[in-house]
Amino acid sequence: MIGRLTGTLYDKTPPRIGLDVQGVGYEIDVSMTTFYALPELGKQVTILTHLTVREDAHILYGFSSLEERAAFRELVKVSGIGARTALAVLSGMSVADLAQAITLQDTALLIRIPGIGKKTAERLLLEMKGKLGADLGVTQLAHAGGQSDILHALTALGYSDKEALAAVKILPDGLSISDGIRQALKSLSR
Repeated sequence: MIGRLTGTLYDKTPPRIGLDVQGVGYEIDVSMTTFYALPELGKQVTILTHLTVREDAHILYGFSSLEERAAFRELVKVSGIGARTALAVLSGMSVADLAQAITLQDTALLIRIPGIGKKTAERLLLEMKGKLGADLGVTQLAHAGGQSDILHALTALGYSDKEALAAVKILPDGLSISDGIRQALKSLSR
């Protein structure tokens, strides 16, 4: 398995890039998130990769972060989701947004992506529940707002990740932990 390549970027034609690694040119399909994070042509770059071996081709998929590659690997395990669709999902939303959609079981976020219909979105959310969303989404969203203590308090009180996450999202920034918990509990009791 080819896990990572470091070389000179010689081609950028979406969704594929060309990477020269010591005289060998690799064609790598990347998500648009990774594509926009790349430097200009002629610069050194390191790309994390996933190799897919099919009867008719060996295809390299590239990613700028470990999280994006892990999300891709989970996406292609879902029945009906191939590598191209997985790249489309990661091009249409960040890994944190995908994790949030999985945690909240929100099909509306996924339906906006070309190639993802309602049934595919529902299947994707069902099969990925607990694999990506529960860990990554709750943690990243909570740390992004600095409200992880409030989130953990709500889940310790018996609220589901989805309920706690929804309550924490509507809290204003700058609240103390005790005030945040109080306001979140008020919103959950409605």
